[in-house]
Amino acid sequence: MDVSDVYGDDSNEDLSLTTVTDYSLYYIDNDDFSGMCRRSEVRQFAQYYVPPFYIIVFLLGFVGNMVVVVIYASYKRMRNMTDVYLLNLAIADLLFLGTLPFWALDAKLGWIFGNFMCKTVKGLYKINFFSCMLLLTCISIDRYIAIVKAVKARASKHKILLHSKLISLIVWVTAVLLSLPDFCYSSKDESQKSCLTVYPGNILKAVGFAIQVTVGFFVPLAVMVFCYSMIVWKLLQAKNFQKHRAIKVIGTVVSAFILSQLPYNSIMIVQAMDAVNITITDCNILKNVDFATQITQSIAFLHSCLNPFLYVFLGVKFRQDLLKILKDSGCMSQEQFRKMMRPRRDSLKRSSVHSETDTTRTLSL
Repeated sequence: MDVSDVYGDDSNEDLSLTTVTDYSLYYIDNDDFSGMCRRSEVRQFAQYYVPPFYIIVFLLGFVGNMVVVVIYASYKRMRNMTDVYLLNLAIADLLFLGTLPFWALDAKLGWIFGNFMCKTVKGLYKINFFSCMLLLTCISIDRYIAIVKAVKARASKHKILLHSKLISLIVWVTAVLLSLPDFCYSSKDESQKSCLTVYPGNILKAVGFAIQVTVGFFVPLAVMVFCYSMIVWKLLQAKNFQKHRAIKVIGTVVSAFILSQLPYNSIMIVQAMDAVNITITDCNILKNVDFATQITQSIAFLHSCLNPFLYVFLGVKFRQDLLKILKDSGCMSQEQFRKMMRPRRDSLKRSSVHSETDTTRTLSL
């Protein structure tokens, strides 16, 4: 069935909307769908909502993650697995955010960058999405090992650091492999002025949905819940430790992940079911799915802005390194730097328990 049979005479206007949320792989290309569904209001919503929101996410995320990279490059060395994973996460977030201006322009003007850029941007988009989620999973496991299995972790510190670099490489390779369909099946549709990933069958499309939801949400969520639950249990058994603050940080990390990712992945599950069973045939429902996908996907993107704050800037050492950057760049005087640093040093001196220092560093307290 031709696209124009679904969208009617104004299909050239309405179909380009799907390129903005093509990351979610939702297309109205079901052969069994009959009738016309003109969705110009959805495209108008995308034109006004998507560009400013994506640009704001890009700017905030770029600044935060660039600060992380600069701190690591200027003031820190790779001392443990967490350092390796956090640096890789910042790089993945930066590359991920780098694709958002393309989709912002696409929502406003249609795809104007050609077929090669269509494949490249879509492929990079997915590579960095999968690598971000897998790295978040690795960070959860590393924190579990560092706190729950602290004795074993200290005994093999050098070996663990070497393993972290190898694991990071495996993460990137896995992300590339999972993103191959986007390189293979993405292309510019000249008639629609859009960049689409068109799978050669609904079953393959549903598999794509399933992989993205599984690797991009359920696996990281399951690992987070298990690892952080065990960490909380360990902290509750500890003495002379600021456990309540640590537990609040853990709750914030898990809550931010669920609140940002669950709505979008719920929509994707609905779309995966529709790809197999073609259950959505009502035009109003299709429009509502379009609106929901736009909004929930935007919320999911916010996690790239939050990562530096959830995993890095809460750490005492990183705050000190950030103050050093401000001082060295002339944004802060020497006297202001000393005043800001003195409370940090005093609080560290009052910490009499060695395990507390290790745990706060690991949990980014």
